[in-house]
Amino acid sequence: MARRTRNLRSKDRSGPSRGGRRHTRATDDPIARRLANERGNVFTPGPDRVALLYPSPYRAGMSSLGFQWVLHLLRTAGFAAERAFLPDDDRSPLVTYETRSPLSRFPVIGVSLAYELELAGLVRALERAGIPPLRRDRTPGHPRILLGGPLTFSNPLPAAPFVDAMLLGEADDVVVEAFGSGIDDSREAFFDTIERLPGGFVPERHGTVLPAVAKASDATLPARGPILAPEAELSDMFLMEGERGCHRQCTFCVMRRSTNGGMRLVTPERILDLIPDEAERVGLVGAAISDHPKLVGLLQALVDSGRGVGVSSLRADRVARKPDIARLLRAGGYKTLTVASDAASQRLRRTIAKGTTEKHLFEVARQAAEHRYRLVKVYMMVGVPDENDDDLDELIDFTLKMAAIHPIALGIAPFVPKRNTPLDGAAFAGIRVVEQRLKRIQRGLKGRAEVRPTSARWAWVEAELARGGPEAGEALLEAVHAGGRFADYKRAFAGLNEALMRPWRIAR
Repeated sequence: MARRTRNLRSKDRSGPSRGGRRHTRATDDPIARRLANERGNVFTPGPDRVALLYPSPYRAGMSSLGFQWVLHLLRTAGFAAERAFLPDDDRSPLVTYETRSPLSRFPVIGVSLAYELELAGLVRALERAGIPPLRRDRTPGHPRILLGGPLTFSNPLPAAPFVDAMLLGEADDVVVEAFGSGIDDSREAFFDTIERLPGGFVPERHGTVLPAVAKASDATLPARGPILAPEAELSDMFLMEGERGCHRQCTFCVMRRSTNGGMRLVTPERILDLIPDEAERVGLVGAAISDHPKLVGLLQALVDSGRGVGVSSLRADRVARKPDIARLLRAGGYKTLTVASDAASQRLRRTIAKGTTEKHLFEVARQAAEHRYRLVKVYMMVGVPDENDDDLDELIDFTLKMAAIHPIALGIAPFVPKRNTPLDGAAFAGIRVVEQRLKRIQRGLKGRAEVRPTSARWAWVEAELARGGPEAGEALLEAVHAGGRFADYKRAFAGLNEALMRPWRIAR
């Protein structure tokens, strides 16, 4: 793909486009309004047109560092890469933002999937674009669909019926070649190219045998998102990778130490050098960003520059041991101090290899009070294997003690076992069990701490997809066509228990 260097840039072109500073004029056209308000969207028309589709609304897609980074890599290599998102409502057309083109006109569509439930968005997006969602129903005249994203680190097989090829894991080094082959080569030659790339997977050829996830070279780090988007969930924030991977061994996490060699650091000097002058807010992204040994100095430099700052993942033990983290985040605009306990009791945290203790959580609450945070939010799971009422009562007790120090909110998600983790194969606790446990916690904390649970029913759907094969994807399609309600998924998955557990393996 050496020929695609005509637009190669020696450094980031993250400067303003369409007139510099963002406009604030009102418009009934959301695409026009968002484009007018963005900064850093440098798009150059050209013959090598490709589209990147995020199968959720714009506000989510533009807060995805991976989506923005792939866009940047393709544009830097000379592709006229355009963005598309699942529309906010059923009336808006699904067209690209840059040229208002239908997706069906592009030779290659790259799709980023963050987690299992976004598969429904992919189905809806393809159908809205007039593209048959199932690969077997498409003709040579339809676009080739290339999948990547965080889901590929775990189990992407339910997506297999909908895509032509996948890039599993870190695609930084191979995405340009994959898209180039998708434009230039015959179907079989395109499949040959994908097959030989690290992490390349062709469902039509490989069935359910997945390659190992790819690891990008350190030379590609750090990923960054040049486009500042006021309407993104992470509003007007320049996203920057502070590290990649994780050195910890939490048994429920896909990004644990054994994945791609653990944690790789980016120096503060490199990070600071890549931040554009117009970025007023900087988001530091990484699975274990609070474990970066030079995080405090980096935060201090960002705050001293007058910028707002955020981090993607805070570990309670690091906040407890390094109080400057909480102080500097508050100075950088944080109002909620968010950490994770992940399991209800200390016994369960030891079981899942989570290093957080009650002592750490109490210290987080104390620091939040000292620095006048509005709230401490603690993420955790219910339904962890071997969990019982004693564990839940311990959770209630220590949450009440934390609430006596500072206002607390628990963000509770049902545990969903994932492939490529030591808890692969663990059972989902069950909808009724999870709902009963949530009610127990809510009763125990009523009026004393806020409880923000996610749906046990949709966690069950996620769990079925997380352990499933291609048949689970076809069942999802059936559910979407039936209306996309929980009852539709329940009916669609009813006969798939054996198929969902079909053996699958990673090629060695």
